Amino acid sequence: MSIDLLNESGTAVDEAQLLRLVAFDLQELFVHPHAEVSIALVDVATMEQLHVQWMDEAGPTDVLSFPMDELRPGSPGRATPAGLLGDIVLCPEVAQEQAAEAGHDLMTELRLLTTHGLLHLLGFDHAEPADRDEMFALQDKLLAAFEARDSGTPGLVG
Repeated sequence: MSIDLLNESGTAVDEAQLLRLVAFDLQELFVHPHAEVSIALVDVATMEQLHVQWMDEAGPTDVLSFPMDELRPGSPGRATPAGLLGDIVLCPEVAQEQAAEAGHDLMTELRLLTTHGLLHLLGFDHAEPADRDEMFALQDKLLAAFEARDSGTPGLVG
């Protein structure tokens, strides 16, 4: 899998952990091993600009997803076709505020937002209650499985 990460946010984060998370999530969702995804961590001003430009909403947000090839999760024995999943844009400063409100650390929030953004790239949405339930249940399952498997071990790839 080709997973690119660019941190232009000015906030130090465990980039290796986010890369392991995305690789793990993609494997769990049976996404083709040659799929490509990019992650960008940006500052508040950049996120606000993107939020206004693409969502027509004022103020910064925590995560934006920009799907490209409209790939969907595969299944055992049938991975998705290879392709470009798209881009996930995260704002660590907004995530830090949310983490404090939720009572956990920044990396916990960034793992949640990264998985959330990845699910959006794969066609999941939460506009309708049934869709929300499905997406958030899968998000929780992926995060729990990753955290159980990763345990912060440097270099471990899902």
